[in-house]
Amino acid sequence: KLLIPFLFLAVVTVKAQPFSTKEIANWQAQARQVTIIRDTWGIPHISGKTDADAVFGFLYAQCEDDFPRVELNYITSMGRLAEVEGEEKLYHDLRQRLFYDTLMAENIYQQSPAWLKRLCNAFADGANYYLYTHPEVKPKLIKRFKPWMPF
Repeated sequence: KLLIPFLFLAVVTVKAQPFSTKEIANWQAQARQVTIIRDTWGIPHISGKTDADAVFGFLYAQCEDDFPRVELNYITSMGRLAEVEGEEKLYHDLRQRLFYDTLMAENIYQQSPAWLKRLCNAFADGANYYLYTHPEVKPKLIKRFKPWMPF
């Protein structure tokens, strides 16, 4: 009897919060404002109608180039490396969490001026749109990027 609720809970918690239809429509609209041109060496050159469009395109292109590295950078920064690389990274995570506090980052985001919030939102939206448009990519931990993460 106890196993069934546990399995249900496990499945629900493992499943990423799905992207809403509204989010997807907003990302598609923003993507139409962005141009990514790769030069002879594959370097992306991004332009957009606003700074936020350029940030959106930058994160999207960065994820195209090396999503595992993008994700690992944020996993490491948040002090959650042991969740993907094992117990031997616990002290690394502990040390990182002495310097980084996600609640503080969320608070900084909330208190930021509107122009900075727009850039942070575009950061998260670019990475999330990449995940949406590349369902074959299976993140190790971060299924949804949040706008406070750059802090």
